[in-house]
Amino acid sequence: MKAIVFDLDGTLIDSAPDIHQAANRMLATLNLEPLDLATITSFIGNGLPKLVERVMRTRNINEGRHAELTQVTLDFYNQASSDLTVPYPNMVAALEAFAEAGYVMGVCTNKPVAPAIDILEALDMMKFFKVVIGGDSLPVKKPDPAPLQKCFDDLGATERLYVGDSEVDAATADRAGIDFALFTEGYRKVPVEELPYLSKFDDFAALPGIAEDAFRAVTA
Repeated sequence: MKAIVFDLDGTLIDSAPDIHQAANRMLATLNLEPLDLATITSFIGNGLPKLVERVMRTRNINEGRHAELTQVTLDFYNQASSDLTVPYPNMVAALEAFAEAGYVMGVCTNKPVAPAIDILEALDMMKFFKVVIGGDSLPVKKPDPAPLQKCFDDLGATERLYVGDSEVDAATADRAGIDFALFTEGYRKVPVEELPYLSKFDDFAALPGIAEDAFRAVTA
């Protein structure tokens, strides 16, 4: 079974504006100045608790309030998780091509699973995915390979390709021993040349060809 698993934030969707809004609403409850979009975007990738930790450190908030403020931020995010979020160009067409080709697909993200599914539903994308693994689905998160491995296992995959946008995704795929396609227009923080990947692309129109080549190489 040919399977493709995707990261979510910065890969399938540009969700930074909604995450930015939730984080700043949390700061507003403390009467603190908001952070700009670029700063919040740079905090994305290791799950919501780590993002909140970085926000707190930037605004010198007592670390003892981390659990409380993580929940506050999550509550704000759940109230408006798809208001400003959009799919990347040509991404839906790529998913349609994969579905037509008979590939099974899943999502492996460090975002909590409930808002991940809510966003996929709101954007009419959940229909493409048989499995969604979130940052709270297992005791560990990416870059630990376990969530990615579980996603592929749950899909019944025999041939595997992971698609993501960041150094976290690249490290996860590398540790899992799974071929990785890097989307270069997401939330990556390090240069492309420093990351391990099978292929890279900046337009989802190229991804079906990349996947076909990757699977062909596996069976060759």
